[in-house]
Amino acid sequence: MLYAKTTAAQKRIDLRAKLNSGKLQQFPGAFNPLSAKLIQDKGFDGVYISGAVLSADLGLPDIGLTTLTEVAGRAKQIARMTDLPAIVDADTGFGEPMNVARSVQEFEDAGLAGLHIEDQINPKRCGHLDGKAVVDLDTALKRIRAAADARRDENFLIMARTDVAAVEGTAAAVNRAKALVDAGADAIFPEAMHTLADFEAIRQAVEVPILANMTEFGKSELFTAEQLSGVGINMVIYPVTLLRSAMGAAERTLDTILAAGTQQPAVAEMQTRARLYELVDYEGYNHFDSAVFNFSAPQQFTTQL
Repeated sequence: MLYAKTTAAQKRIDLRAKLNSGKLQQFPGAFNPLSAKLIQDKGFDGVYISGAVLSADLGLPDIGLTTLTEVAGRAKQIARMTDLPAIVDADTGFGEPMNVARSVQEFEDAGLAGLHIEDQINPKRCGHLDGKAVVDLDTALKRIRAAADARRDENFLIMARTDVAAVEGTAAAVNRAKALVDAGADAIFPEAMHTLADFEAIRQAVEVPILANMTEFGKSELFTAEQLSGVGINMVIYPVTLLRSAMGAAERTLDTILAAGTQQPAVAEMQTRARLYELVDYEGYNHFDSAVFNFSAPQQFTTQL
C-alpha cells in the first residue's frame, strides 16, 4: 500500500546478499512503477531500470539525451513501489567525475540499491549498436573512483559497465574489467558479449559479481539462466523485454480497433480490471478510508490475466 515497506538501506543489504548467494539473480526491466510491482509479484529477484527504456518512454533515442534529474526522478518512482532491490542505468554518469559523484548521491537519495556507469564517450549510444567509441582507460577509472568516493552508504552498489569489447575485443575487456575493479567497482557489466566464452573470460579475470545483459535483437545470444549460471554469472537483466512486449501488444490492439471498429477481439488478451486492482492494492487502502474499496470488480474475463 502506497509504497514499499522495505527501506532503501535494507534493499542494498539484500542486493549484496543476493549477489553472494551463488544463485543467478534475474532482474527484468521495469518501464513504469506498476510493472515493478508485477515483477515483484511474479517472484523475481530484483528490478532493473534501463536508460534505453526511460529514453524511449520520453520518445527519445538512447543517445544520452536524458538528464540526471529526469532519470533519478523516474527511478525513484519505480524503486519505491517494490520491496525488491532496484539498480539503475546511469549512462556515463551525466558528465565529468564531479557530475558522476553527484549522480551517485542523487540515486542514493532516490532509494536505488545500485547503479552502473559505462565507459563510452558522450554522446553515447545503445550498447548493442555498431560504431560505439569508448573513453581512454584513465577517464574510465576516474568515473568509477568518483562514484566510489561519493557514496555515503557502503552497501550502495557501484557497477562498472565496459563497452570496450565491441571496439578492441574481449581481451581488452578483460584488462579493463580488472582495472575497473582496482578503481573501486563492486561489480562488472561487460556489454555486448557474443558468446558464453566471452562471459567466462571476464569471470576468470575478476572476483566481483558479473552482470549479463540479455536484450533482444542485440549482439548477444539470448542465453538461458542455466547457461549463464554455468559460467559463473551472478546477475542477468532483461532491460527492454517488458516494454517491447507491452508496446507490441498495444500496437496489435490499435490495429484491431482500426480493423474491427472495436477493441472487443482483443479484450481476452488484456489484463483484467480485477488483476489491475489487485496489483495496485485497492483493498489495502481501506486502512485509510473504508469508502475506497466497497465494490466488486466485474468478473467478466477475470481468469484472463
